[in-house]
Amino acid sequence: MSESTESKTVSSPLALVAPLPLIEHPAAVYLSQLSVGSRRTMRGCLNTIAQLLTDGSCDALTLNWAALRYKHTAAVRSVMSEKYAATTANKMLSALRGVLKTSLRLELMDVYDYTRAVDIANIRADVELRGRLLVTVEIAALLEVCHIDPTASGYRDAALITILRGAGIRRSEAVNLNVGDFDVKTGALEIWSGKGKKDRTVYLPSSGIPVVEDWLAVRGVEDGPLLCHINKSGRVVLRQLSAQAVKCILDKRADQWRSEQLEKGIELKPFSSHDFRRTFISELMDNGVDLSTVKNLAGHSDIATTVRYDRRGEVSKRRAVQGIEIPDSRRKKK
Repeated sequence: MSESTESKTVSSPLALVAPLPLIEHPAAVYLSQLSVGSRRTMRGCLNTIAQLLTDGSCDALTLNWAALRYKHTAAVRSVMSEKYAATTANKMLSALRGVLKTSLRLELMDVYDYTRAVDIANIRADVELRGRLLVTVEIAALLEVCHIDPTASGYRDAALITILRGAGIRRSEAVNLNVGDFDVKTGALEIWSGKGKKDRTVYLPSSGIPVVEDWLAVRGVEDGPLLCHINKSGRVVLRQLSAQAVKCILDKRADQWRSEQLEKGIELKPFSSHDFRRTFISELMDNGVDLSTVKNLAGHSDIATTVRYDRRGEVSKRRAVQGIEIPDSRRKKK
């Protein structure tokens, strides 16, 4: 990134009239405080908002964010609520609030204007929960496809699925793991700079440790990414996978199961890598693990976020009340 922003030739009154040094630009300073993955996402959000406010003539670095007032932010919220799903719209509003707060901290806005500009509520939507639980037979099916693959890819993919299922981490956290982050004795996995730039320790169940050990026997224990590339000739390349590569691996293994193992009668419905995380959190809750521990393992900053991952459904709710006893519940016959 250059040392200052470059202003486009624009006519919008919200455009910067002159470039700002990056250390004084609210959008640049805000984005610099985020993790690499979040930075890319939030910059896209800010670009969208800037284009909306200026009819496409500004982007995140050419808009004068300090000039925004309540009429602008309210208009943005109104458009977002109509054009995007609530989750996406609220993510954009979060980015907007972040830049406005940075403008205040950089003394580019006064408290009066800032307070009113950020006074916009999140968009509420009563929608069905996203994602689903993966049942045991589905996990077993995915692992079976990997286990019958004698190549290095089979060992790596089994380790990937085991880590996602057994530790409940995000795919971005999985690809950032290095060999030294895994303790084969305890199953501990060290997560560095997870979401919100927070470090934490998670654990694989004892049943999952041998799967990762088998992969390390193929990969070797040289320093580098724990889950790495395998070239077309089947050779292990110590280069970090991308989050998109994780999706491709899971899709490939699911397609293999559907095409080769359908006669076993186990249907594998569509799923995402995040469904492993939903399954992990829901199962811990179902096993009676206290919410504080589940929150810490998941790397959430708020228990309310953890609760939103609960996908146990009606069966769990019905089972939960079975311990309640109603005394003399049957009417005595005369």
